[in-house]
Amino acid sequence: MFFASDNAGPVHPNVLAALTKANEGYAMGYGADALMDRVRDRIREVFEAPEAAVYLVATGTAANSLALATLANPWDTIFCTPVAHIHEDECNAPEFYSGGAKLTLVGTGDRMTPKALRAAIEGEETRGVHGPQRGPVSITQVTERGSVYTLDELAALTAVAKEYGLKAHLDGARFANALVALGCSPAEMTWKAGIDAVSFGGTKNGLMGAEAVVFFDPEQAWEFELRRKRGAHLFSKHRYLSAQMDAYLADGLWLEMAEQANDNCTRLATGLRDAGAEFLNLPQANMIFAALPRRVHQRLKAEGAMYYLQDGPLESGDGGEMLGCRLVCDWSISSEQIDRFVELARG
Repeated sequence: MFFASDNAGPVHPNVLAALTKANEGYAMGYGADALMDRVRDRIREVFEAPEAAVYLVATGTAANSLALATLANPWDTIFCTPVAHIHEDECNAPEFYSGGAKLTLVGTGDRMTPKALRAAIEGEETRGVHGPQRGPVSITQVTERGSVYTLDELAALTAVAKEYGLKAHLDGARFANALVALGCSPAEMTWKAGIDAVSFGGTKNGLMGAEAVVFFDPEQAWEFELRRKRGAHLFSKHRYLSAQMDAYLADGLWLEMAEQANDNCTRLATGLRDAGAEFLNLPQANMIFAALPRRVHQRLKAEGAMYYLQDGPLESGDGGEMLGCRLVCDWSISSEQIDRFVELARG
C-alpha cells in the first residue's frame, strides 16, 4: 500500500527493455546518438511543433532550473505560487542556475489567478535599478496540491504575462496526468495556450530518470545548451536518457501509464469518500489531499501503509481528530492494494 510518491514506483518493463537494447555496442555521446534524433522528432510531432528545441536531462529540478535560467536574467524575478516545486523543493536551484534571479510568490495557494498574477507583476520593477526586474512566469500542471488548470485558465495566465512581455514556463512533472485529465492535446496545453517552454516530465510516470525540456522558440536553444553543459547536466552517455524517452513515447505508453495512475486515484478517492474522508482538494489527476481520523491513520500505518501525513502527531491525541494526508497513485499500484487501503480506512 505505497502511496507516498509516484517517484517511488517501478520503471516500466518497456523502458528497462529499451535500456538493455541501447546498451548494445557503441553510440555517439552528448546527445549525438541516433536515438536522440528520433526522440527529438517524436516530441516535435507530439507537440505539433516542428521547430521546437528539445533537450533531455535526468531530473525535474534540472529541467525547471535550467529552463528558467534560460528565460530569466540574473537581475529578474520569477513568478510562481507559494507551493511551487521551484520554491519549496528545489533547494534554491533556480536561483543558483540563473545566477541570482529571485522568486516572487503569487497568491496564497497552489493555483494562480490572473488577478493575483497581475498584482504580483505590478508590484515588481517599481524601484528602477534598485529592485528586481520582471521575469518569467512559472505555472505547475498538475499543481502541487493535485489540481489541474483548464486550458482557458492557462491561457488567461499567459495572457497576463504577455501583456508585460514576459515568458511563460510550464512545470510539467506530471504533464501526462494533466493531459489525460483534460482530454486535450499537448499543443493545446502548451504553446497554443501561450506557454513558451515546458519541463516535460517522465520520471514520475514510469521512467528511471529522464525529463525533456522543450522550447517552442528555438532562439533559446544555444543558450540552454551552454547552460546545461556548464551546469553539469549534459550526459556523456546520453543514449540512456534517449532510450528511456524513446520507449516512453512509443505506442502511447506515456499516456497509458498516466491514464492508469489517474484511474487508480479515482478508485482510491471513491473508496475513501465512502469511508468518510474529508477531501481538502478535489482529486483531479493522481494525487489526493484528504483528512481521516487519527485512529484510522494509526490503523493504516500499523498495517504498513506508506503515505505522508500533513498533520500530527500520529501517536497521541484524540482518536477522532481529523488529520490531513497526501496520497499519490502511480501507474503500477494494484487494485488489491487500493482496496486493502480502503478496507482499513473503513475499519
